[in-house]
Amino acid sequence: MKACFIDANPTLAAVAERLHQPGDLPLTINRQPDITPDQVPGVLGDAEIMIVDHTHFPVDIARQCKALKHVVFLGTGPRSYMDPEALAEIGIQVHIIKGYGDTAVAECAFALMWTAAKGFARMDRGMRAGNWLRSDGVQLTGKTLGLVGYGGIAAEMARLARGAGMKVIAWNRTPRSADGVDFVSLEEVLAQSHVVSLHLLLTDETRGMISRERIAGMRDGAILINTARGALVDEEAMIEALQSGKLLHAGLDVYVTEPMPAGHPLTKLDNVTLSAHSAFRTPEASDNLIQAALNHARRESGIGTQQ
Repeated sequence: MKACFIDANPTLAAVAERLHQPGDLPLTINRQPDITPDQVPGVLGDAEIMIVDHTHFPVDIARQCKALKHVVFLGTGPRSYMDPEALAEIGIQVHIIKGYGDTAVAECAFALMWTAAKGFARMDRGMRAGNWLRSDGVQLTGKTLGLVGYGGIAAEMARLARGAGMKVIAWNRTPRSADGVDFVSLEEVLAQSHVVSLHLLLTDETRGMISRERIAGMRDGAILINTARGALVDEEAMIEALQSGKLLHAGLDVYVTEPMPAGHPLTKLDNVTLSAHSAFRTPEASDNLIQAALNHARRESGIGTQQ
């Protein structure tokens, strides 16, 4: 069997080259992070395994990839880019990678929370423009952090927040328990939390979960942090809540449309801190991610895994 990494950026390409071992299955690394879906069949060729980071892979394109049997998606949210069930129906299995960047993403969410609370981004922008924009911040010690979804990333976020003296409450779709975390209903998380941080996979059930009605049920002046998926939130309703002051600030790493279009309404709001879907981008997480992807490929080819 052969594998092809179809959309490697320079960082991940270098990691894949370093971790690919003698005796592994052949691996082609396509250093074309801006590849378009219609280019995928030609790049993939007769490879049975496709490693993909962020390229959309619709079923009509997949049907043109005659040898393809396995897609290894570099992350946990392939539904933003493909339909795993539809691919399975034509004989292509989609694999995901969990846990590779739990700490990295939690640290990003934690940083966005503090930046939002202190207004650093607004002051930085103002000072670069020659303005002295002093503003009051929010003291987070003693405040309540609400986690919507409680997997590995949320557990890391809870650890960091508890260390900073915050109370942590959470809601999860299935029953969970964790030391120092109170599990309550989703409505209670939204109503009680000074900061709400989202940690859910995007599915048909979770799409738009933070709706206009649920935003209305949040504490006045709350901070919203999203490092999960943009489509979890009604973006228009969130923007209106930021404009009205219902939400004090939003710290966002993910968006409904990525890359964010020029002139997007979020870019015109002072009370938003934006990062470019980069929460998982650390050397440690990249190594974990590519090693796990190669291990998937090794297993499917019958080579076994190397740690």
